[in-house]
Amino acid sequence: MRFDDKVAIVTGAGSGIGAATARAFSEAGAHVVLADLAQDELGAIAATLPQDRTLVHRLDVSRPDEVEAMVEAAVAHFGGIDVLFNNAGILVEGSADATALEDWNRIVAVNLTGVFLGAKAALPHLKQRTGCIVNTASVSGLAGDRGMAAYNAVKGGVANLTRALAIDHGRDGVRVNAVCPSFTRTGMTADKQRDEATVQAFLDRIPLGRLGEPVDIARAVLFLASDDAGFVTGVNLPVDGGVSASNGQPLFETD
Repeated sequence: MRFDDKVAIVTGAGSGIGAATARAFSEAGAHVVLADLAQDELGAIAATLPQDRTLVHRLDVSRPDEVEAMVEAAVAHFGGIDVLFNNAGILVEGSADATALEDWNRIVAVNLTGVFLGAKAALPHLKQRTGCIVNTASVSGLAGDRGMAAYNAVKGGVANLTRALAIDHGRDGVRVNAVCPSFTRTGMTADKQRDEATVQAFLDRIPLGRLGEPVDIARAVLFLASDDAGFVTGVNLPVDGGVSASNGQPLFETD
């Protein structure tokens, strides 16, 4: 899966899945735009990548003007766009009655509207180069969790927006897919990682018996963005160690 002379935009590139995917695209030969609010983190990652193939751009994905400016900067600097990885996201936990409207509006703005804005700004350029979009949804967008009402809602929205974009723009030559991670070792899950009981509860539900790593998700993103997936569009791909293979009954150990 080589991306020589291709241009990939990665939002949320300052840490976790975004950082791992930006590195993976760069190692595969791509020119990479690192976009995030976290300037210091972006700078540290950019310093480890080829300077002539790396562009850093501060971005709040919930602001249309900033998204449009980022896309235009990518086109001006590298000449076009081949891949948009809509990955930026935040986490809001709690049931609906325990979620403040301010928190609801913020997670919708970042996790769902941000994906819409990224696609809207990039599509004219992706059509010119038969490019593709990969979104970060979640297994939490394919089924529900306890105490994750807002997160379930926005990730479900991303999953169905992915399908809609794929249908609308397939004839334009633009493929649109999403990765759906389960529990992955990122900064977003840092608090849960420190609780041994919580980690064990997740491990008990994962057939492969381990948590996801950012590089696991990055490899799936690169596949979906590659020519190897040239006839794949509208897919929400679980990258979850087998979690979504279960019907929900206990996973008993057998001899």
